[in-house]
Amino acid sequence: MITAENLTKRFGAHTAVDDVSFTVKPGQVTGFLGPNGAGKSTTMRAIMGLDRPTSGSTTVNGRPFPEHADPLHQAGALLDAKAVHPGRRAVDHLRLLAATNGIPRRRVDDVMELTGITAVQKRRVGGFSLGMHQRLGIAATMLGDPQVLMFDEPVNGLDPEGVHWVRGFAKARAAEGRTVFISSHLMSEMAQMADHIIVLGRGRVLADAPIGDFLRAADQTTTRVKVSDATVLASLLSADGVTILQTAADEMEVTGIPAHRIARTAALENLDLHELTPVSASLEEAYLALTGDAVEYRSDASAAA
Repeated sequence: MITAENLTKRFGAHTAVDDVSFTVKPGQVTGFLGPNGAGKSTTMRAIMGLDRPTSGSTTVNGRPFPEHADPLHQAGALLDAKAVHPGRRAVDHLRLLAATNGIPRRRVDDVMELTGITAVQKRRVGGFSLGMHQRLGIAATMLGDPQVLMFDEPVNGLDPEGVHWVRGFAKARAAEGRTVFISSHLMSEMAQMADHIIVLGRGRVLADAPIGDFLRAADQTTTRVKVSDATVLASLLSADGVTILQTAADEMEVTGIPAHRIARTAALENLDLHELTPVSASLEEAYLALTGDAVEYRSDASAAA
């Protein structure tokens, strides 16, 4: 389990993490989301003892991570896939980590097979693609067979097969009862991988909830409607708090009014109703709605047109 309690980290006048508290529980994949500059990487570094908090605290399995006598048996973390000497062979990198942490050498073979890098084990890391760097980093996290796994953007550089593998790997480790904590900018992947999400914005926790609860809270009751005359129905439904997007002469999307009221209005006007389908918010839509005011850099949409 991972905990953060009133965690604050300042770099000079800049507050990167501001009074953050959360618990990452075992047996589930917890997604860690937020715009660039939100404080995700700083939080992860603080958890692993790489950044000293200005105030507050973090624990891994009940104590600050640097206090563990057997760190790789407690947690495996991939925070920077390229933080490996480029002249070192992959197998030598893993053997060095194993030797300095009292891990049997045979475990190196196990984790290379697990992550699919056995065939390239004697290649020097400097010649690896980013995807192979990621696989090597994930292999290193598993050396000590830890109960806590933490990954910062683990699918960067992976091809579709690799992304699918990481998703299955994370879910399988959670199913074994481990704590799995993953940051990512890929909302489609988080939607398929995460059971619980924590969202940061400007260094503060904006959301901490099971993914289903997060999506339900963001849902604005949008309904896709197909009707004999969308223009007429739109005029009848227009009111404060109701948003209508007409996509064709007989189709529209209505937000802010329950589906049963749409159906009743159409029936009273003798309009033929062909479709009435609730449209749930996607994770990406819910995330953007929540973090819209917390982005560090905002692009000019008109400039991209």
